[in-house]
Amino acid sequence: MNVLDQTVTDRFALYHADCVEVVRALPDDSVGYTVFSPPFASLYTYSASPRDMGNCADHDEFFEHFRYLIPELFRVTKPGRLLSFHCMNLPTSKARDGYIGIKDFRGDLIRAFVEAGWIYHSEVVIWKDPVTAMQRTKALGLLHKQIKKDSCMSRQGIPDYLVTMRKPGDNAEPVSHTNEDFPVDLWQRYASPVWFDINASKTLQYMSAREDADERHICPLQLEVIERALKMWSNPGDTVLSPFTGIGSEGYVALKEGRRFVGAELKESYYRQAAANLTAVCAEEKQGGLF
Repeated sequence: MNVLDQTVTDRFALYHADCVEVVRALPDDSVGYTVFSPPFASLYTYSASPRDMGNCADHDEFFEHFRYLIPELFRVTKPGRLLSFHCMNLPTSKARDGYIGIKDFRGDLIRAFVEAGWIYHSEVVIWKDPVTAMQRTKALGLLHKQIKKDSCMSRQGIPDYLVTMRKPGDNAEPVSHTNEDFPVDLWQRYASPVWFDINASKTLQYMSAREDADERHICPLQLEVIERALKMWSNPGDTVLSPFTGIGSEGYVALKEGRRFVGAELKESYYRQAAANLTAVCAEEKQGGLF
């Protein structure tokens, strides 16, 4: 495994390296749960590295590279356990794609996982405010003036999804709960096909991970989404994996919730910030144990 840097403790292992190589080095059936947000094909550029899957020429090239990762994720996952990915369908542009519309990125990801042997387990829609999206993206289809000009080019906002896949087989270590830690009213909220109540602003601080050459996009996965997923689908002490660690959101929550974490991040500034975030969690726990 070609590792540029690493931070390894008794609670987490974080590698500044290619995610395919990192996952390939993990033992079979060793991961209890995986959660991540993949690069959105060629929509955003995160780094100049040729190994960066976000640094692809187009949609097809992204999936050509991403398909090397999927079977490795399958191999390291325990039978009967789950993997969740956060995604959205991708807007097209006339300049880049030749037309204005939407690509079924979510569906393409699902099909790629199913082809590799995963079972399509579930998904939840994460509501996003279309006004905020309009102000941020200036998307033609969300502008009110487009309704007045020609509403055939108007559209709804594009939601996020948390899609969950399952590795076939019997789960030797069931993820079970009690009425006290998972009461009926909480389950009814989590079982909803749409999560309306996710706080979009509750993310890890990220400004120190920005570089001058970065595009405007840096979008850490909301902590509440990760918290819900970990609570539902992993046990305390499980190893949680994120092959696209970014600034460490998944690892941060995993450690807070008493799990172990393995992550890979190719972009140096993100890796440094993730290492700082995860190290801070462990330091807080040790300090708390002194009193």
